Amino acid sequence: MNIDLGAVIIDAAEPDPESAFWHRLLGGSIAKTATHHFLRIDGFPVLVIQRAEGHVPPKWPDGDSQQMHIDLTTDDLAAADRRALDAGARRLNPTDDVDPAAQNGGRVYASPAGHPFCLRSA
Repeated sequence: MNIDLGAVIIDAAEPDPESAFWHRLLGGSIAKTATHHFLRIDGFPVLVIQRAEGHVPPKWPDGDSQQMHIDLTTDDLAAADRRALDAGARRLNPTDDVDPAAQNGGRVYASPAGHPFCLRSA
């Protein structure tokens, strides 16, 4: 018996800005329904952004639980940092985490809907 990851589901009050952010960051294609946006990379539904009325973004790292987070790896942390910020991410620890020019370690961000994710050197 195999168990495979089908997708990571992300809640957002408005799916459009959240799915557009992840699409700009990761590429792939988006298929939309009234309540869900499916980000597919190589045909696999990597992320599903679902409409969640009343969604309250996590207040991590300075508050409540982060709920979940996504780790992304890269071979160029400085370029990935620029891409994430250009796509609409915001840094959660702008002064006490690693310098992206150092090309090691990682950096913590939030998506437009407030979901935390990390960029780490591969």
